[in-house]
Amino acid sequence: MSVHTPIKPASEPPAPLVPRGLRLRIDPLLTLAAVGLLVCSVYALNGATGDDVPGHPNYYVYRQIAFGGVGLVLMYGVSRLDYSRLRELKYPLYGFMIFSIVVVWLLGTASKGSKRWIETPLFNLQPSELGKVLLVVSLAGFLVDRLRRPGRDTTVRLVLLALLPAMLVMAEPDLGSALVYLAAVVALLFVAGVPWRHFALLGALGGVAIALTLVALPAAGVDVLKPYQTDRLTSFLHPSDVAGKEGYQQQQSKIAIGSGEKTGRGVAKATQTGLDFLPEHHTDFIYAVVGETFGFAGAALILSLYALLIWRGLHILTQAKNLFGALLAGGLTLTLFFQIFVNVGMTVGIMPITGIPAPLLSYGGSSMLVTFLALGLLQSVHAQARETALTKSRAPVL
Repeated sequence: MSVHTPIKPASEPPAPLVPRGLRLRIDPLLTLAAVGLLVCSVYALNGATGDDVPGHPNYYVYRQIAFGGVGLVLMYGVSRLDYSRLRELKYPLYGFMIFSIVVVWLLGTASKGSKRWIETPLFNLQPSELGKVLLVVSLAGFLVDRLRRPGRDTTVRLVLLALLPAMLVMAEPDLGSALVYLAAVVALLFVAGVPWRHFALLGALGGVAIALTLVALPAAGVDVLKPYQTDRLTSFLHPSDVAGKEGYQQQQSKIAIGSGEKTGRGVAKATQTGLDFLPEHHTDFIYAVVGETFGFAGAALILSLYALLIWRGLHILTQAKNLFGALLAGGLTLTLFFQIFVNVGMTVGIMPITGIPAPLLSYGGSSMLVTFLALGLLQSVHAQARETALTKSRAPVL
């Protein structure tokens, strides 16, 4: 070392190996899981929907690629934002969620007995999908404020705030989104460390509500759910009795998955999908398409990518720099887990048919973009945690 070289004091940190502006702000494994699921979705749709739109064999494939591309850009853009600022917007976000759901009743387009979508030039927007993220963000903000005064009233208020949009979307009817809203509030309460007796009380109230909805009120001539919704919710309990009716979709799904065996039948021999025995094979039952076409290997790959996605989300939860970030990461991750569990369980016959899509796998613009929005918020929590850790590591040594 030259005698003219100045000696740096011990309190001055060494120069970073990578310039701050070039540091990776996203979780690479979370991104890998999301891109992997998107690729699997496009590949499955390419084989399953070639004959669905006459004259346009790649209709669903091209649109799914477009949705995925915009979603990736959206995820990265949201990851650059400071998620903590959303806590200040909890009231406007909650109000916008309620407003968008109400607008569906006024301007929505009816399809297959439901009024859930608003037509736009590019795709049909489903506000109830966007509500899944807005509800978690707004309730996380409410919960942070209320945890200063913890108690049963906090749990009650949070549940009531979730019940309002859940009842509104159930009236569309959209039972699947309503169940996701309820799962979201339970997830947030769990992450917040609410006493177990609160969950026991909520479970008891839920059991009473189910009994009233499916048994007591219909017997009294009051139908809370439409008859087809009730049949769908209960058909998985006795599939052999309704194989040709309400249980038809689930039976065909199990046949498709079972026929795939270890490595699948391939696109050409996937008769359940190719001959349209399997309804909604590009949306709700896309996992059954994977099982038939690519067998256990393909189905296991999908589950592995989902497991990676959930693991990274929970890991980000543990890294969050503040309580709001932890609630946000936990609420979004467990909400995604609920949707995955219900959708996959529906295709194999252990869960009722509720119309919940498989995140990043099922075809659909609203579902795809909203899922990437949720992942962008997870990436933001991750990025802020990294920045906080780096700031602490650069603190001067005294």
